[in-house]
Amino acid sequence: MSRKATSSSAENKPRKKELITSVTRFLTQNNDKQYNYKQIAAALNVSGEEGRRQLVKVLDRLRDEDVLLESSRGRYRINNRGLMLEGRFERRSNGKNFFVPDDDANIIYVPERNSKHAMNGDRVRVQLLAKRKRADTEGTVVEILEHTQSRFVGVLEVQKHFAFLVMDSKYLSNDIFIPKEDLNGAGNGDKVVVEIVEWPEKANNPVGKVIDILGKPGHNDTEMHAILAQYDLPYKYPEEVAQYAEKITDKIDRNEIARREDFRDVFTLTIDPKDAKDFDDALSLRQLSPTEWEVGVHIADVTHYVKPGDPVDREAETRATSVYLVDRTIPMLPERLSNGLCSLRPQEEKLCFSVIFTLNDQAEIKKSHIARTVIKSDSRLSYEDAQAVIETGKGGFAAEILRLNELARQLRERRFAAGAINFERYEVKFNLDEKGKPLGVYFKESKEANHLIEEFMLLANKAVAEAIGRVPKGKKARTFVYRVHDVPDPEKLDTLNTFILRFGHKIKPEGSKTEVAKSINALLDKVQGRPEENLIETIAIRTMSKAVYSTKNVGHYGLAFDYYTHFTSPIRRYPDMMVHRLLAHYLAGEKSVDQGPLEEECQHCSQMEQVAANAERDSIKYKQVEFMSDKIGKVYDGVISGITEWGLYVEINENKCEGMIPIRELDDDFYELDEKNYRLVGRRTKREYRLGQPATIQVARANLDRKQLDFTFA
Repeated sequence: MSRKATSSSAENKPRKKELITSVTRFLTQNNDKQYNYKQIAAALNVSGEEGRRQLVKVLDRLRDEDVLLESSRGRYRINNRGLMLEGRFERRSNGKNFFVPDDDANIIYVPERNSKHAMNGDRVRVQLLAKRKRADTEGTVVEILEHTQSRFVGVLEVQKHFAFLVMDSKYLSNDIFIPKEDLNGAGNGDKVVVEIVEWPEKANNPVGKVIDILGKPGHNDTEMHAILAQYDLPYKYPEEVAQYAEKITDKIDRNEIARREDFRDVFTLTIDPKDAKDFDDALSLRQLSPTEWEVGVHIADVTHYVKPGDPVDREAETRATSVYLVDRTIPMLPERLSNGLCSLRPQEEKLCFSVIFTLNDQAEIKKSHIARTVIKSDSRLSYEDAQAVIETGKGGFAAEILRLNELARQLRERRFAAGAINFERYEVKFNLDEKGKPLGVYFKESKEANHLIEEFMLLANKAVAEAIGRVPKGKKARTFVYRVHDVPDPEKLDTLNTFILRFGHKIKPEGSKTEVAKSINALLDKVQGRPEENLIETIAIRTMSKAVYSTKNVGHYGLAFDYYTHFTSPIRRYPDMMVHRLLAHYLAGEKSVDQGPLEEECQHCSQMEQVAANAERDSIKYKQVEFMSDKIGKVYDGVISGITEWGLYVEINENKCEGMIPIRELDDDFYELDEKNYRLVGRRTKREYRLGQPATIQVARANLDRKQLDFTFA
């Protein structure tokens, strides 16, 4: 038996030289595609554990010799690139800069001496240098094609004849030199925004000028504006744009009303956070028969007021989204529009773009249509008000709210049954005093009232995407803006499955989208309340792709929708305004628009969404550090929330504030990072620190400038 097994294994184990030739030939013949080692093994008929092990060694060798490119982790393609490449430069303050080529293949190390002082995010042209044995591929910047970041935030140190901007930037280690005549009224110790004007080739420091004074460090407005400036986000509205918005008339023309479906006499309400002022969605309800209901999803008709290319539109297009910091909203549209003309306030006639559904008692859609409408909201409720009605069955408009909630509940159940993934996350919120100082932390969780609104918004977004995206036979697809969420990478699902097996859990990493999604939901349900809940939820979320805007529809995996868009928040998202305009264009029978410019717009909106999320995260981090700054020496229970080569991140259970235990604090051994298994392991003692492991910590330091908490083990 064993002799037979040995002989079979030998048959499936090709000689190394032959394998190198086969791999190179296969990938050359398929030079426009990328494959993981399993796919290559199947194509070359390599089987058996020994054969596959040899294949992995060959792939690694060919990659190290630059014959192959590892375009993403574990995925290979033939290297048919030249010696000159264009792409994005990524600067790091530790001097370990690198270059990400446009073809998304291997990143290339660029030493500081070869950087030509390119800044983080610049588009550059790079020349590949001759590869040294056992060294990373290196490049040198030969041309900066497009500058991006040139503004930095820091604190001024003013000398007699000049000044320096001292920063804590992960992108720039060099302080910025500022001639005295370019201080623009800023003084020693001020927090300012500085723009780099030049960086002479042989100079260590860039030269800059002060373009804005934010205030004294530590003041709430100063620090919030600093976060916005750091991401090149606006912290005030241009005066000329605000003035233009003020001139937009609030009078609704009678002829305009005559062209629209009239819902002014139909019961309509808005449900929003209690501190909201921009109500961009409303729901109407009308009983059509004992078993049929008409639900209208009414969205502020922003594009009736904001015309393509006008000053408000240009500003909104640049911003692409409203930004929500801990203590303030930086709106995409001027206040006159966001809180006035377009806000669906009660007892006011408002113009809307609407999706009208006819549903039966089981929340099955019998028909729907899209129309421009006029509404008059009967009531404005907070989520807390609506939740109280749902829980008690009492209060104003109880019958209507309970009916809407019952329909939403059934829509939600059906969505999860179809394979939508249920990632329920809480939001960290702060109780602030009048100066913005955090007095306490609380967590905002979604309840039935939130789900009620969410389900009807999802339904409207899906209906709009289907109306344009579904193509009858013989017809050509029209260009549209979709909100897409790709399926997870199969290898990431494999890794997740391997990792959770040690806790006695498993998912289905292969199969139909619905089967995989249902297995992930089953996992999330199963870990509720268990010690490993936080760990497995965190890793499962990291396994998912990012949702983005695109004209290329691949469906929305997380929601289990084949067609999905963003239509329901045009006050705060520019893609929704794009969708409103496209919808009006196509409903009027016009031909398909050009895809190229629209796809560029989608990419810009996706990038700005990420920038806004980073700024929001920084504002939360700042408030967490500020909240903990008078708690030095206190001991808390927490959970290890991050593992890196420079230390452990721990999240405190009671307030969700996160800090770091630097690796130097782990002085009982030399600890090495085991990235695949999310742990640090002691080389001598084999002691482990794992993601999700409970930890009792003591607060050691709170550094507001770096937005960083340092902990030690208690």
